[in-house]
Amino acid sequence: MQSIAQLDDISLRTPEGKIILNHISWSLESGQRWAILGPNGAGKTTLLSILSAERHPSTGSVELLGETFGRTDLRALRMRIAKVDPSLRMLDWLHGSEAVLTGIRNTTWPHWDDWGDAEYARATALLESIGAGQFANEEIAHLSAGERQRIRLARALIKDPELLLLDEPTTGLDFPAREALLLSLDALTTSHPDLPTLTVSHHLEELPASTTHVMLLRGGEILEAGPTSEVLTSANVSACFGFPIDVFEMGGRWGARAAAGWTS
Repeated sequence: MQSIAQLDDISLRTPEGKIILNHISWSLESGQRWAILGPNGAGKTTLLSILSAERHPSTGSVELLGETFGRTDLRALRMRIAKVDPSLRMLDWLHGSEAVLTGIRNTTWPHWDDWGDAEYARATALLESIGAGQFANEEIAHLSAGERQRIRLARALIKDPELLLLDEPTTGLDFPAREALLLSLDALTTSHPDLPTLTVSHHLEELPASTTHVMLLRGGEILEAGPTSEVLTSANVSACFGFPIDVFEMGGRWGARAAAGWTS
């Protein structure tokens, strides 16, 4: 498999000396679909900002998409990476396919002169590939939060990224919307089988069934990282969250609850 990211002993400290990430070594390869789990303050978002080429670590080395931090233009590198951000605002009066096409230039404003029949067909095909083709001709204003998030996913894919990052993609979604989005993410294994993905979450229930690997992060350090079924044990997840947790798996999906006998 092709190497996508290689972090060698990276740490990140604030100017005041607070340690955010501490001696992280980790690798990501093509086709892998990772999730990062951990409590608030674990360093998940900071790690994602490094993997999106938005910041450098304080120490250690980073190789991302064949480029080494400190020897490459991070602005050019960022163009090869897509991020699905639930806070991204889309213009209410755009149709779904038009909102998807704004991802080509990574703007919110449409560039109709750039778009012909081929571009619209590609946007619609992308939506269909994740089970959202019915939204191609719907105005954003008429779509629910979950439907808009699926538009954001197709928008991220329109520029053929080499790495897809998802920062708590199911935030604020109700149960049906969450499940629809997770099915869209699972569909990537068919439509984009080699595309590596990295999803940040607090909850095991929010992991797509297609998740191949998991990293447990606590206090800026990796507690465990590896294949999903090996990492997501009750003992490991309890240690990560500092709380007694029973972990269970059903049909490729994961869940968690307070360990039997626990009282506050």
